[in-house]
Formats: sequence, C-alpha cells, structure tokens
Amino acid sequence: MGAREIAWRFVRVADERLGRDPGKAVPEWSDEQWQASLDRFRAATERPVLLDRDRAARIAAQNPAAVQELVAAADLVAARKFGFFAYPRVELAEPIDWNHDPIADVRWPAIPAAKIDHRTAAGDAKWIWELNRLQHLPWLAQAWLFTGDDRYSKAAFAQLDSWLEQNPPGVGIAWRGAFEAGIRAISVTVAMQGLRDSPDLTVDRYRRLVSVLAISARRCWIERSRFSSANNHLVGELTGLAVVAMFFPDLPAAANWEKSAIAGLVREADLQILADGAAAEQAVGYQVFTADFLLLISALLRSRNDFRPEFLDAVERSATYLGALVGPDDPDPRYGDEDEGFALRLGTEPRRTIRQHLGAVASFGGNVAAGRFGVPTLSAAWLAEIDVPERLRRSSTPAGELILSGDPADGRTSAYAPIGGLVVLRRGAVRTLMDVAPLGYLSIAAHGHADALAVGISVGEQDIVGDPGTGSYYGNPAWRDVHRGTRAHATVEVDGTNQSTIGGPFLWTMHARTHVRSVDLANGVVDAEHYGYEQLAEPVVHRRWLIAHPDARSIVVVDRLSGAGTHDVRASWPIHPALDVAVSDTDCLVTKDGRSVLHIAATATTSLQGQHVRGDEATNLGWWSTRLESRSPAWLLGWYCAAELPLVLATVLTPFENAEFVENVGVENVKVAYSDGVVDLTWTDSGAPCILTIDTRLDAHVQMHTDRISTQTTELQSND
Repeated sequence: MGAREIAWRFVRVADERLGRDPGKAVPEWSDEQWQASLDRFRAATERPVLLDRDRAARIAAQNPAAVQELVAAADLVAARKFGFFAYPRVELAEPIDWNHDPIADVRWPAIPAAKIDHRTAAGDAKWIWELNRLQHLPWLAQAWLFTGDDRYSKAAFAQLDSWLEQNPPGVGIAWRGAFEAGIRAISVTVAMQGLRDSPDLTVDRYRRLVSVLAISARRCWIERSRFSSANNHLVGELTGLAVVAMFFPDLPAAANWEKSAIAGLVREADLQILADGAAAEQAVGYQVFTADFLLLISALLRSRNDFRPEFLDAVERSATYLGALVGPDDPDPRYGDEDEGFALRLGTEPRRTIRQHLGAVASFGGNVAAGRFGVPTLSAAWLAEIDVPERLRRSSTPAGELILSGDPADGRTSAYAPIGGLVVLRRGAVRTLMDVAPLGYLSIAAHGHADALAVGISVGEQDIVGDPGTGSYYGNPAWRDVHRGTRAHATVEVDGTNQSTIGGPFLWTMHARTHVRSVDLANGVVDAEHYGYEQLAEPVVHRRWLIAHPDARSIVVVDRLSGAGTHDVRASWPIHPALDVAVSDTDCLVTKDGRSVLHIAATATTSLQGQHVRGDEATNLGWWSTRLESRSPAWLLGWYCAAELPLVLATVLTPFENAEFVENVGVENVKVAYSDGVVDLTWTDSGAPCILTIDTRLDAHVQMHTDRISTQTTELQSND
C-alpha cells in the first residue's frame, strides 16, 4: 500500500467517523417539478428503456416456461420468503425488518454504517447485504408486467416504503460501502422503470425513491473503491452511478455523473478484462459478474444510439475466452472465489453460469462463442428486446490475444491465455486445465487462491479433478483459509505452507510469482514454475510439466522441486464429491455409479506415502463447496514424502470416456528417475511400454514414446 493510498484511506476513515456529508445530491424541487419529473419518467423519454409492458408481452409469448418460473419466484418474495446462497429459505416478518438476520438471529445496529465492523460481527454480512441489495424487486416488477396483477406492484412498493423508513442514508449495514449502494441502485432503478405505469408510484413515493437514488449515486462516486481495492467493486459502483444518471437525466448532477462513470468504466474495462479475455481478478465467477456490469452499460448506451466500443470489446473478448473454457458441454471452471453475485437479477437462476452469461452476450449478435455456447435466459430475452440500430450491431468478434489451436468446427479447441495465465488442452470430451496465472488482481489479490500450477480434469459435463470452491466468506470463517490454500488444490504444497501468504480474509501479503517457460497447444505440453516457496528458510522452486498429448491415453504431470535441504512435500488431487475412490499408497481408481472415470498412479524419486482425506472436520480438508456457505465431503487425494532436494514426483492420470467398470486399467509399473537434469519416466499401458523423457535444462524439451505416439517438443514457445 503506497503513500497516496494510505493518505486517501485516512481521509476516508476520518470523513466516515466524523459523519461528514459526502455532498448534496437531492434537488430542491417544488411539488410541480417533482410531478413533471415523474411524468417524464413514465413517458420514458430521453433515457434508456429496459423493462416495458409491450416487450413483456412478447417475452411472455416466446418464453412461457421462464416467465412461469419468474412469477413463482415473485410469489415467494411477495410473501417475504427469501433464500440466499446455501442457507435455507426463510419467511420474514411483516413489515420486513431489513436489519435482522434470521439465520444467525442477529439484528444489525441502526448506527452510522462506518462504525459497523462487519468482519467480526456475529451475523453473516453477506446474507444481510444480499437481502438489502433488493435484487428481488425487478422480479416483482416483471411479474406485474407479465400478469397485470397489482399484488406484485403493491408488494414492491410496500417493501420499498419499509426499506426507506428503516435505512436512512448512511445508517445501518445496508450502507456499509458504496458497492452495496451501487448494486441496490441498479435494482431499484430498473424495478421502478418496470412499475412506472402503476398508480402506486405516487409523486411522493417517486420523490423519496429518487432522492435516495441520488444520494446513492453520490456515494458511489465519493466513496468509490480505489487503489488496491479497485476490483469488481469499483465496476459495480461506477455502474450504479451510471444507471442512476442515465435513467434520471433531469437530476442536476446527472450529466457529470454519467460522464465520470462512463470514463471510469472505459478505463476499468481494459484493466479488469485483459487483452486475452481473462479476468485480472483470477476468479471466473467474478469475471462473469464484472462482464455483466459492462454488458448492462453497453446495452443501455446502445439503446439510445450511443456506441462505446471499449465496453463491447471487453465483453466480447471475455466471452471468447469463457467460451474456450466451457466448449460444448464442459462444466464451469471454478478457480478463484465466487459469491454468486448478479449485476442485475432479471432471471431466477440462483447463480450466473458461464453459459447463461454467454446467452446474454449473444443477444447482441456477432460473438461466435456466445452464440455457440450460450443458453437462453430472461436476462438475454430482455436485452434482445433493446432496439439496437443496425449500424451498431457487431458482425464479428475482436481477436484479442487469446491463442487457439485445433478445429473450431466442433468447439473443442485448445486455448492459452498468455496474460491471464490459463491453459486449456482437449482430447475428445476430456478437458485438461492448468493454472499458470498470477495470484490475483492488485496488491491485495482479494479473490485469488494459492493454486499456482494447479491442474483440472473433466470429462464431458463431469468435473473430476477441480477447485474445491469458495466455501465461506463470513458464515464459517474456519473454512475460508483452507478453501483458498494450496493444500486443497491440485498442485504441490511444501513444508505445510501456502505458496502465497494470507494476510486476512480478502488479503494476500505475499504473492507467488509464476513463470511460463513454454506452452505447446498442438502437442499438449505446458512447462511452468513458480517461486512462492522462496519465502522458506531454505528456498524451493516448484516446476511442473503437464503433458496431455491429443493422441495419448494418459495425462502426465511431472513436478520437480529444486533447492536445498530436506522438505515435506505433498501433491494433492481434489476429486468431485459425486465420485467414489478406491485408494492405496501408489494408485487410486475414481468411479461414478460403478463406472471408471479416472485412474491415478503416482511415483517419485523417493518413497511416497498416500495421504487421502475425505470430509475431515478437524482440518477442514476433504470438502467441496458448490455454493457459498455449503460444503460436501469429497476425496482429497494426496501423496506425501519427506525428501532432500532435488525431488521429482510424477503422476499418470488416465481418464475414461463412457467406460464401464475397468478392474484392470492397464497402467502399471510407474517409475521415475532423475539424473544430470534429465527426468526418465516409464510405465506400461496394457503391457505396452511407455517412456517419457524431460531435459529440465531446456524449456519444454519433452520426448514421449508409446504405442500411439512418438513426439519431441523443444522450446516451442516461451512466455515470461
């Protein structure tokens, strides 16, 4: 943290503690002026239009099942029944107590927001924030448009009335941070537009709502995230500012707000969506979240014939990258944190998947990956209804710096993001990933995991080896460090320490540096290393080779630990909870419903000990988290040794496509030797010899001989 950031944070804290007003935002209008503003809002002139009665009729005719689901969801929230993350759905009192967390039975205090320490409080701040984002209000607005039933509009305004009464600006947990104000402003603004024809939108309600939205917008700018905190939060804050300014252009500061917000978003689009389409935050869930903000603003601008290519370029290069990750039927990769966040919640899906996001991108046309791999949602349907002039429609996708290899006809191309640091290798339905990325974004890397050089394997829709997920933010703090730590990921841990150093729940104080020596997509070879263990008293460098040749039956991972001294070394392989494992010291057979899906055989230049764990409450190892604040027991396979360096470990992973139970997988006699900088790995596959040789003195110098292939790869590509 530099001197400028320290000074800025000091001033921010002083302003908050002293209760200094962030500035006047509410216009001093007469009753007649407020009525005129409401009339213009109802006419929807000089502003974007998203929710609209005529559009709703078309969407209902074309998407009856999705609309039925939406109305059912609106019925629940109209009855004050809410469910967030993996917590059970609860029914709240009438009127809703917006500061009560019924899960923990904690009521957040009605004191200045700056004085609330959400990190140490008894309740889960994420739950109460999710409620106060009011992202269910667009459901009620849509239900009213789809059905004409005034129950939905009355429920929306009754909940808004109670929220305004209980949450004066700057007071309570709902105002803890500009990010929450920004997301809430988007929800309320869009819901108001959907309800603009309702007689329940009186001029007094309009005045109170717009006044709070104006204050929210002002806070989004004055209290925006900066310096080391300028991640997805800044994008959300600027989007909230822009939405209020665009939908309420008669507010005195609207023009300046919009100008500032758009300029900031243009800058962040290039900073947070890298040139190869990967996200700077190194978290796929937050990539979708950030890209959704940019997509929303791009759509609103284009609806009034204002084309900003910077937004759509970022959204489309992100879509091309995300499409390369999921292909026709792969599961979403799960690297980094995910908190199930929505920029704007129009559909009922509990979390935004890559394919759902791509479906929304595809509504604008032109992006090949989005059109091929996206799925329809209500969000996509509403965006598709925006009337975009033909001259502003894209007919092609910007290339970016993503490297692709293979025949794109079937969508199963291999890919390498050289800036974002992810490699995708494919063989039929088998997808192999390797993380060669930085830890995360900016100095805090808030949502990164200590998973440098981690490998992931899936077959079709089934994850086999993957990231165990986020686990928890606030509800179960003991899970947090484990789920983002090195031991829980498919990489190598040394001396029981993480590759990077944790400084807090959303802070890393030391980042492992990665160096990519070579990536050869055609032959399926990755050669990379990281220097996270240089922090040890006797420093260690971890170098990993991934060999997933498109014609080879097995995937080979070779790890070399170089340095001095004797160290405890563990190689981990987290397995999806739907899978069973027969374990031993040397190999494991992974099955699903009696079918073989993966065989793993491990060896090293010293003796190995199998250390496999599943659902361990004491260490919090051996768990898989599909949704925030939940986890299921899952095998964490591992092999351990205490050895003097240098040490070489080798793992032969053999995935099966559509296989019955295979009692004898055929992979046996796995042995490795290391001498004079050369790794010699041998095994037999159904009796046939397999030989792999790596000259570690060169980059990606790999020779492989089996009954199927004979290849040599030497310094094909080097990336610093």
